[in-house]
Amino acid sequence: MVTLGLVSAVGVAALTWPFFAPPDSSAVAHAQDAPWLFAGLLVLLVAVVAATIAESGMGPKAVAMLGVLAATGAALRPIGAGTAGLEPMFFLMVLSGRVLGPGFGYVLGCVTMFASALLTGGVGPWLPYQMLCMGWFTMGAGLLPGPERLRGRGEVLMLAGYGFLAAFAYGTAMNMQGWPFLSADSTTIAFDPDAGPAANLARFLAYCLATSLGWDLGRAVCTVLLTLAVGPAVLKALRRATRRAAFETPVTFTPHEDPAHPPAAVKHPT
Repeated sequence: MVTLGLVSAVGVAALTWPFFAPPDSSAVAHAQDAPWLFAGLLVLLVAVVAATIAESGMGPKAVAMLGVLAATGAALRPIGAGTAGLEPMFFLMVLSGRVLGPGFGYVLGCVTMFASALLTGGVGPWLPYQMLCMGWFTMGAGLLPGPERLRGRGEVLMLAGYGFLAAFAYGTAMNMQGWPFLSADSTTIAFDPDAGPAANLARFLAYCLATSLGWDLGRAVCTVLLTLAVGPAVLKALRRATRRAAFETPVTFTPHEDPAHPPAAVKHPT
């Protein structure tokens, strides 16, 4: 979890630097190089995912489930690609994160986005940001309250509400990775290194409203509708698969079951 925290901190810094960097900082001077430099961290991010899998003690069944869910999410992504933000993969990430927990959810989000980028040809300097944001998106579902007690309609409504808000949060975070590199000469909502944090925040909000609000709304509505429509069935299937896999239950032996130490013979009085 330490590596996850460090990479998340780097991701937050990489996304929010325009609001804190002074005009004469080296970050502003080399702003156009930042996406390509951060793309070099893709290998590190993949290594962190592998380390998270190793540290969490996921067994073969858990890794197999990870692969199945990541492949399913990657296959769902192209269905609505380019159509008003209709991205059905997001509802699956919400439900999977809820059932499988925050750690598994983070790994699933990263791996799913990486696999979908390979499937759709969407590999570029934005991919590490997408992996980070999707990892946070899925992990957040695993951090919602009542994982053991809340069931039924209340749980589905909570997940639908989270999916609606998190869809906008994902879109806003992804806007941060591209907005600083707009040409300030071509639009009045581009990042201005000479302006203060408040002025740039206003520019950024105007950029979100002008460019991505409709797309984010489509993603949010699609996530809510799919969660309400098929959420109960998918949650039930995921929980059944989790019980059968039992990847969170460590294998133990009782003294009478340990094959390396058979029980000693006991003499009974006659």
